[in-house]
Amino acid sequence: MLTEQQILETAKRLDEAARTRTPMPQLSVQFPGMTVDEAYAIQTAWRELQISRGRRLAGRKIGLTSRTMQKAQEVDEPDRGFFLDDMMYGDCELIPRDRFIRPRIEVEVVFILKRDLAGPNLGVADILDATAWVQPGLEILDARLEMRDPISGQARKIVDAIGDNAANGGMILGGTPVRPEQVDLRWESAMLYVNGTVEESGVAGAVMNHPAASVAWLANSLAPYGEKLEAGIPILSGSFTRPVFAHAGDTFHAEFKAMGSVTCQFT
Repeated sequence: MLTEQQILETAKRLDEAARTRTPMPQLSVQFPGMTVDEAYAIQTAWRELQISRGRRLAGRKIGLTSRTMQKAQEVDEPDRGFFLDDMMYGDCELIPRDRFIRPRIEVEVVFILKRDLAGPNLGVADILDATAWVQPGLEILDARLEMRDPISGQARKIVDAIGDNAANGGMILGGTPVRPEQVDLRWESAMLYVNGTVEESGVAGAVMNHPAASVAWLANSLAPYGEKLEAGIPILSGSFTRPVFAHAGDTFHAEFKAMGSVTCQFT
């Protein structure tokens, strides 16, 4: 079992890895018996460390929502993470590539709630009823941990993803806000263009059969920790495309079927 001191020191090391853009060894290698609760404790300690410096919570995310990604990570449930104010970007914004280690881009549906919502036992209908609007979004993934252990070749495990804030790097908001009843969210689709070429495409129903289901999972999973979903804070519901690496000069443009588009460029 990790001590409070080990949890805090690990959070500080993750913070340093992000600052220096130098990946650190996997948590599952450093602490082979680490539990999911301990990984979330590290994530929370890292969040509180950054908030103590004046940053603020500005968004939430759900990761590992598709069966493809769960199988790749050998897990059977999603994970969650947070965004701070300086991790948020607007449509068509220029984003410095050197702020990240190895950034990748995913396409997602963003939910904005009109009221606070707390689990447990929430479902799709509860989320849709509490949603003010949905809009297109892109997530920037970035890992502060080594993707593979250099000695064993081991890929990251679920505790690594959780402790590393679900490999969260940033959120890009775009498109025209749409009320959830005005679009068939389960069948909403998108094509991701990279420098004018379609590199990925997908349907939002790949996210737990309905993207609102992942938001319900998030609210329910936060409940035991005394947290809730906050009104007005963007929530990334999970990717329905594979991640695509971003390089300096790349332009990403996601064109959705009914919700408009979202674009960013890395400098």
